Amino acid sequence: MSATFTEVPPTIGQLVTQRPARARVFEAFGLDYCCGGKKPLAQACQEKGISLDAVAAALEVSDQQPAPDLRDWSQASLTELADHIQQTHHQYMKNELPRLEYLTGRVAKAHGGHRPELAELRQTFLQLKDEMESHMAKEEQILFPLLRQMEATGARPDFHCGSLGSPIAVMLREHDDAGAALAHMRALTGNYVPPPEACNTYRAMLATLAEVEADMHQHVHKENNILFPRAIAMETRLGDA
Repeated sequence: MSATFTEVPPTIGQLVTQRPARARVFEAFGLDYCCGGKKPLAQACQEKGISLDAVAAALEVSDQQPAPDLRDWSQASLTELADHIQQTHHQYMKNELPRLEYLTGRVAKAHGGHRPELAELRQTFLQLKDEMESHMAKEEQILFPLLRQMEATGARPDFHCGSLGSPIAVMLREHDDAGAALAHMRALTGNYVPPPEACNTYRAMLATLAEVEADMHQHVHKENNILFPRAIAMETRLGDA
């Protein structure tokens, strides 16, 4: 077996940045490559009680497959990546969050009598929805414009927080909170597996929650492991010039 994944200590986020298709392997094993993307692969496997050799073997198989049509966002400009995140992932959330608000309410009302965890699921989702709407607004109205300005002018942005590190630190904490909410909803629903009595609305809710989680993983990975580190590195270079 190649030593690439078992001896060399790249982080999970770096592995996905190098080859985005690897995200599917980590998702299959339940390994967090977005908020937990700064952990070395061996550490992440140990903490989850997963065989490192099994994950490494799956990664090697994945790497031998023809690469899907996934753009390498580490080669994009900050502006291109910020635009992509806003137009793709933010827009997706803006479409799906109101739909899930309706679905979680309807399912909790119809099935909550014998599945009390559905009330907790709805409350967790509503908190996530409020936090994500605020989070996306801060990125779209404050952080992303600063990144675009810095790249366009070649100068460090001048704003009240002083450094981009301050708003980025807030975004990172909010990503962690969102990840915890998604993990809790997955636990409450038994990995989004519908119970035998689940109606079509119930099944649609679970399927959509799973899709939102998958999209959020891609969204947070692009910010935590690509956009934010590159923005801070650019600001540092400009400050040293």
